[in-house]
Amino acid sequence: MSSYRMGHVAELLSVSVDTVRRWADSGRLPTTRLESGHRMVDGADLAAFVTSMAGSAELKNINAESARNHFPGIITKVLKDGVAAHVELQAGPHRLVSLMTREAADELKLEPGMLAVAAVKSTNVVIELPREP
Repeated sequence: MSSYRMGHVAELLSVSVDTVRRWADSGRLPTTRLESGHRMVDGADLAAFVTSMAGSAELKNINAESARNHFPGIITKVLKDGVAAHVELQAGPHRLVSLMTREAADELKLEPGMLAVAAVKSTNVVIELPREP
């Protein structure tokens, strides 16, 4: 399962690291500590948190990206049948839905809690995985 450092969570949600720390300190956002003392957020917990925060005033400060509309976010739901997959991604206050082939979703190994990028062009939403650093 994916997990994220506090700074990465702040970047994804377009808020300050202090805001993420306050959410964690208040118990709203569950975290675990590494041996180094750094706090980590489990991907599934982050998916649940951003879904609950959708539409909240706390996440309204999202930075617009390029005209190609790439939205980094967390996958919150993956539904698959024999041929198609329905993938939901929460990017700040925005919930994006992509319909793709099941084969594509399987190849990307999409699951709730994963970091992904929704590339929106016209009415088509394409889910991509970010490049490894």
